[in-house]
Amino acid sequence: MNNVKRAELYRRLASIDPHPTTELEYQSPFELLIAVILSAQATDVGVNKATRRLFPIADTPQAILALGEEGLKSHIRTIGLFNSKAANIIKTCAILLQQHGGQVPETRSALEALPGVGRKTANVILNTAFGHPTIAVDTHIFRVSNRTGLAPGKDVVAVEKRLLKVTPRQYRQHAHHWLILHGRYVCKARRPNCPECVVADLCDFKEKTA
Repeated sequence: MNNVKRAELYRRLASIDPHPTTELEYQSPFELLIAVILSAQATDVGVNKATRRLFPIADTPQAILALGEEGLKSHIRTIGLFNSKAANIIKTCAILLQQHGGQVPETRSALEALPGVGRKTANVILNTAFGHPTIAVDTHIFRVSNRTGLAPGKDVVAVEKRLLKVTPRQYRQHAHHWLILHGRYVCKARRPNCPECVVADLCDFKEKTA
């Protein structure tokens, strides 16, 4: 895909959703951090069901630590890998209090030092909570980038770097959400909905669905 097509792809995605955001429900950077940690190998719908029970009683590091690991598990046990996620969240809350005054840090290095937080999660927090023009590459964005020819790469880091290089500056802030939503609802893994795709004519995918 050339630069003219890339710019047009983003222009079209922006025209149908000018201000995209995450489908995770949150009211603060801390709530978003917890929701993103919980979302690993889980759906946003499933995470939202759990956090609707959790956040009304524990929406700060102090409150979650007061619940304790077992208390936290009782609120998130419907989510996959809840045991390891609960352990990571408890450790993360302790670090936030000890090293960051209870606040979510705004640097990649500090975020990635938190248990349960990797590069993708750090990028989500930087972009969605703090407005940094980062792009968090998940399976949806990896698929869309390679399938369409937007930013091909062999792994998620390669795709992330390529996207940051080829995405026009005015679209970088929202590129993450446009691409993830496009991959989730249109450019699906098993059967992409090409007839309903607004960028099908720009896409390099040769096996388009009828």
